[in-house]
Amino acid sequence: MAADSEPESEVFEITDFTTASEWERFISKVEEVLNDWKLIGNSVGKPLEKGIFTSGTWEEKSDEISFADFKFSVTHHYLVQESTDKEAKDEVLEDVIPQSMQDLLCMNNDFPPRAHCLVRWYGLREFVVIAPAANNDAVLSESKCNLLLSSVSIALGNTGCQVPLFVQIHHKWRRMYVGECQGPGVRTDFEMVHLRKVPNQYTHLSGLLDIFKSKIGCPLTPLPPVNIAIRFTYVLQDWQQYFWPQQPPDIDALVGGEVGGLEFGKLPFGACEDPISELHLATTWPHLTEGIIVDNDVYSDLDPMQAPHWSVRVRKADNPQCLLGDFVTEFFKICRRKESTDEILGRSTFEEEGREIADITHALSKLTEPAPVPIHKLSVSNMVHTAKKKIRKHRGVEESPLNNDVLNTILLFLFPDAASEKPLDGTSSTDNSNPPLESEEYNLYNQFKSAPSDSLTYKLALCLCMINFYHGGLKGVAHLWQEFVLEMRFRWENNFLIPGLASGPPDLRCCLLHQKLQMLNCCIERKKARDEGRKTSPSDNVTNTYSGDAGKSGDQLGPDNLRETDKDKGEVGKSWDSWSDSEEEFFECLSDTEELKGNGQESGKKGGPKEMASLKPEGRLHQHGKLTLLHNGEPLYIPVTQEPAPMTEDLLEEQSEVLAKLGTSAEGAHLRARMQSACLLSDMESFKAANPGCFLEDFVRWYSPRDYIEEEVVDEKGNMVLKGELSARMKIPSNMWVEAWETAKPIPARRQRRLFDDTREAEKVLHYLAVQKPADLARHLLPCVIHAAVLKVKEEESLENISSVKKIIKQIISHSSKVLHFPNPEDKKLEEIIHQITNVEAIIARARSLKAKFGTEKCEQEEEKEDLERFVSCLLEQPEVLVVGAGRGHAGRIIHKLFVNAQRAATMTPAEEELKRMGPPEEKRQNLAADFPPPAGRELILRTAVPRPAPYSRALPQRMYSVLTKEDFRLAGAFSSDTSFF
Repeated sequence: MAADSEPESEVFEITDFTTASEWERFISKVEEVLNDWKLIGNSVGKPLEKGIFTSGTWEEKSDEISFADFKFSVTHHYLVQESTDKEAKDEVLEDVIPQSMQDLLCMNNDFPPRAHCLVRWYGLREFVVIAPAANNDAVLSESKCNLLLSSVSIALGNTGCQVPLFVQIHHKWRRMYVGECQGPGVRTDFEMVHLRKVPNQYTHLSGLLDIFKSKIGCPLTPLPPVNIAIRFTYVLQDWQQYFWPQQPPDIDALVGGEVGGLEFGKLPFGACEDPISELHLATTWPHLTEGIIVDNDVYSDLDPMQAPHWSVRVRKADNPQCLLGDFVTEFFKICRRKESTDEILGRSTFEEEGREIADITHALSKLTEPAPVPIHKLSVSNMVHTAKKKIRKHRGVEESPLNNDVLNTILLFLFPDAASEKPLDGTSSTDNSNPPLESEEYNLYNQFKSAPSDSLTYKLALCLCMINFYHGGLKGVAHLWQEFVLEMRFRWENNFLIPGLASGPPDLRCCLLHQKLQMLNCCIERKKARDEGRKTSPSDNVTNTYSGDAGKSGDQLGPDNLRETDKDKGEVGKSWDSWSDSEEEFFECLSDTEELKGNGQESGKKGGPKEMASLKPEGRLHQHGKLTLLHNGEPLYIPVTQEPAPMTEDLLEEQSEVLAKLGTSAEGAHLRARMQSACLLSDMESFKAANPGCFLEDFVRWYSPRDYIEEEVVDEKGNMVLKGELSARMKIPSNMWVEAWETAKPIPARRQRRLFDDTREAEKVLHYLAVQKPADLARHLLPCVIHAAVLKVKEEESLENISSVKKIIKQIISHSSKVLHFPNPEDKKLEEIIHQITNVEAIIARARSLKAKFGTEKCEQEEEKEDLERFVSCLLEQPEVLVVGAGRGHAGRIIHKLFVNAQRAATMTPAEEELKRMGPPEEKRQNLAADFPPPAGRELILRTAVPRPAPYSRALPQRMYSVLTKEDFRLAGAFSSDTSFF
């Protein structure tokens, strides 16, 4: 075994030096990326225009590479520019230094307000950054930094890329970069220093000039002049007397039940805190040369009032608390609650005292026992009042979520007719503050599927929103809803119409809750009309009733007002209201056989009309113009008909589901047709009763004139006469119309079975309202609340006239209309809408804050006022705004005064000290320096072009950027050298 193992111990590993190492692979990948992005060779663009770094478009491309198992991201940042004509410049390009080196000396874009940090420090229009891919990774050791920099240098040399390539080192928050740019015979090294504590000699211009000159190490004795750009930034945080103009609502008054500060039905608006936290004034000296000014540790010429350029930016408060946004957000939170009204308010309000533990075996005994209570007291309205008493018994006065004053105020706001002796006859209440009908604002409810802004539903949504915020939260909402449902029950029982709802059938463009209330109003209208008819004419004298009504309706119906298939039955409702028969007659109809015997006729056309002609006409509304019956020449009368049953969208869905379930078989199709023709059959029966001896053709001429075709023909005597016949679809054997006509009996509408059972429908609506949980209610009313919030924002914006806000509001409306038209919109999408509304509110609040601080309303001269308003609107929309006239302009004087007031408050200087400022110019200038606090940031850019490293080298651009803040000091240098002549 030992002999066998000896040869193995002699085997040694052979390293193949021809295979690529990880470092070489990394360099290869960098080169590959640069080639893919076509960054090879020189591409000289146009000189940079002033302000292009802010106004232009920046784009970036990214890729991922790895060094062994350490991943890096490579990102190419570049300013999008028009491509230049390269053909004319091919010859010149050989000796031109790279574009980025030329940009180092460009002075058009110093201190851009919004740009990548490398753009601000070096003024580059294009560069590539290699950084660790993971956020928590960092290149910390010096050897690794040097290795990466070497890789960059080799990759640039191999590819001939002239775009600067940077490597991010240290932790990402430090923003430390080193990099290189290579060109034909030239190279620029990008270096950086980042310190927490600033050495004293570097806090002023003279010390920084010393660093710059020593770093350049220029061999020339008369050093070329250094070009200097300086910017000092002053921060104003204490606004002092320039108070925040928002008046907060008086919460104590609201909680106490007084509705003074904030009316019910009006949403609050504005920020609760100042949405502008700081004002930053940047004073800039863009073109200075060494020797013109003095700035050292003893004395400085850099007086902000003398700076030629002033620019201002405002720092906005992060997510300021806004009243409207909070109102809507809090209301939206109810949608996520699971509790029912009874769970929130305690045990069921309809339980009787002491009956909770009653034995269930005696539940049915009351059916057989004699009732000791008189029948007339067992009305639903009495139940409502006893329920109210029990609510008060269950929870004491103190426990009630809403106190009586607040509750009464809200109920009077919702039901203004309750204040008068008699309830209002009209069903809609109008308010002067509402937008005019048919206006864009008023019709927003169509898009949002909410409710008109003058409707009861809309007002209810606003009241619930306010109660949720100020008066007891969810419990208050449940309490008001309970009272509202009881009020609905009371109005149904006592025939009081619900105010604030448009008359007519439910409007399917509105939310379901609004449709339900409209349905209840339809039921009340029918019940009221029937009850009134019973009181006025208890006898069954039909002829008098209808003849009296015919004139009233006849005035409104012209002779040419023909009915179409989808007919408008406006006139029918008017006649229905005046019916005099009792309710029982609807249900005690004669059976088919009795009807046949009583009338002594057969259905259809088999000789029936002759017998029908002898019948007494019943249920006539009025004569139909000049039309006569085809066979006996009698005038054609329009009958009193039943209105089709109004339906809400959930009932329509139910009906369509039932019809769909009938299937596609012949039997199912026939049954479906029968179900859908109930209204048609009722109208045919009414027509036959009003026009004895009529035929189907007569009915069609009134009901659907398009299905009766008249043609001019020549008769036997040669005269032109009109001859009419039914349309092709009416002639189809056993079609629905023919079948219905054959089965229809001459029964006037008053003796037909009701198409619309208002009692049953009203009870269904009341039950639907009673079982709604606060979460369901909030879901129903959220579109109304969003609608109200959008109207409020539009109203407030119209006072400020901010163009950017107008665009955002249009976006909110289009977004909301898409989201709210779905039956159950997603919570996330609803939150987005509320967030957008809050953002707009914050923008308007910022505009008001700035206007108050700059005193735009106090300007006496119109021109100055316009300039200030323009300046304020620019502050809101642009990252940085130039102050026209710097410290001597109108806006500049106001800004100066703001700083003076803040400084005076900080040093507690009395106002009388201002008089001392009117001394000699020397003293005045020293005092002015104290008008501003020490600069929060000092930025300097030093530039020159010198031969480096030897006197005979080419003169190349050198640049150093310095920024000094309270806790941060950074030097970013770009030093170019000649690699051909050194």
